[in-house]
Amino acid sequence: MQPLATYRTHAKAHLTLGLPLIGSQLAQVAVQTTDTLMIGWYDVRALAALVLGTSTYLILFIFISGFAWAVTPLVAAAAEHDDEVRIRRVTRMGLWVSLGTGALCLPVFIWSKPILIALGQDPEISQMAQTYLRIAGFGILPGLMVMVLKGYLSALEKTRVQFWVTVGAALANVVVNYLLIFGRFGFPELGIQGAAIASLVVNLVSAIWLALYAIRVFPGHNLFQRLWRPDVEALREVFAMGWQIGLTTVAEVGLFNFSSYVMGWIGTIQLAAHGIALQIATIAFMVQLGLSNAATVRAGRAFGRRDGRALIDGAVAVWLLGFFFACVALVVFLVIPEALMGLFVDPDDPLRGEILAIGSTLLAMAALFQFVDSAQVLGISILRGMQDTRRPMVAAAVSYWLIGAPTTYIFGIVLGWEGVGVWLGLVTGLACAAIYLQARFWALARHVPADENPSKA
Repeated sequence: MQPLATYRTHAKAHLTLGLPLIGSQLAQVAVQTTDTLMIGWYDVRALAALVLGTSTYLILFIFISGFAWAVTPLVAAAAEHDDEVRIRRVTRMGLWVSLGTGALCLPVFIWSKPILIALGQDPEISQMAQTYLRIAGFGILPGLMVMVLKGYLSALEKTRVQFWVTVGAALANVVVNYLLIFGRFGFPELGIQGAAIASLVVNLVSAIWLALYAIRVFPGHNLFQRLWRPDVEALREVFAMGWQIGLTTVAEVGLFNFSSYVMGWIGTIQLAAHGIALQIATIAFMVQLGLSNAATVRAGRAFGRRDGRALIDGAVAVWLLGFFFACVALVVFLVIPEALMGLFVDPDDPLRGEILAIGSTLLAMAALFQFVDSAQVLGISILRGMQDTRRPMVAAAVSYWLIGAPTTYIFGIVLGWEGVGVWLGLVTGLACAAIYLQARFWALARHVPADENPSKA
């Protein structure tokens, strides 16, 4: 098969698997965007508190989600050999370690105010963030269950259900937010507490929905029968891969959270503008993240059957797709930045003009890192499919915390470039990670033997 035709075939297969995942990711971020949008219209200081609260929640949630993401390549490789017993074992233990670790995080949410104050945040904003976390934080348990079930279903190429579940969750979040944040139709006006209740409800409903679907579609897997029984070998395997994936992801997410703290040191208005710009950039990133989930599954299957040609061709195809979507995001961010930022701020807010001015500049910086962000997330996801997690973890720590975080602080605070400097530091860290991960893939891929048959798409 000609190379161009081969890439086209792999790209089509990636999109077939990945489009529902992209839709699911976009619907998921719509939940967060709804919170940001409605709280932004409710009160700017509440918006700043929401940025801090969700940043604190997400850094723990993302780390623990590493155990869920470990389920995907392990189940994908087992599915390639029709090993239902192994599929059940790793998924169950993924639930065990995810929910157990999530429960340990609850005290952090309950007593988050002193932590945020110790990080230099405004006491009033910290109090509001704690109010949010004392409700929304309990959603980490059903939220982590959702992540494990999504990883399990993705590996088995059941992705459409994830899209519909997440769309339903996003719509429910809009309704509950509207009723409880603003106090409509007789409901109490709860402000940021209303957003927290909505997030908790959405996580619970999503977990129940996915669990019922898994039971109905794969009854032979018996995922929830004798769930209390430990499986030390599978638990050790999921934990060993999961904590490395979790730390790798936390290194990146932590860099973005650190950037929020730095913006908080600069000022409340700058923090609010940063939160909105980051939310918009996150929406674009969800496309890349959906593609990366598909890349993990397809790389895991190719690696499981030791088909080096399919592994390489699939990687090239998904990188080309990622580059295309990064170009689209760049154009949108540069052409209509104020229109995008304006969606999140009340037209009558006296601070609107200043927030839009700062945020539009930040979106121009966000446009620049679309390409390196795409390259790094796709690279790390393909390596995850190859069950290579230790070296990427070290590379992420170095790229984001020994390079990205210091440059974020130096450019933003020391040199006085403020928001532009903070985001330039983000670009620097992402670029370093992208370069290493690309090199790592090619170093490993050439040692995977090519299948004697033509490359499978």
